[in-house]
Amino acid sequence: MDNWTYYAIALVAIIIAVTIIKKVASCLVRTVVTVVLIAALAAIYYFYLR
Repeated sequence: MDNWTYYAIALVAIIIAVTIIKKVASCLVRTVVTVVLIAALAAIYYFYLR
């Protein structure tokens, strides 16, 4: 297959994944993002502001 075919398949897969995440797991994604942000802030506090 040509490189353009791989790019098209990857683009379609990304669009489908984003659609599924937005419709099915939006609450879970928000929770994960919040936990990651809290962990990043805690790491910044621990390593730089201690």
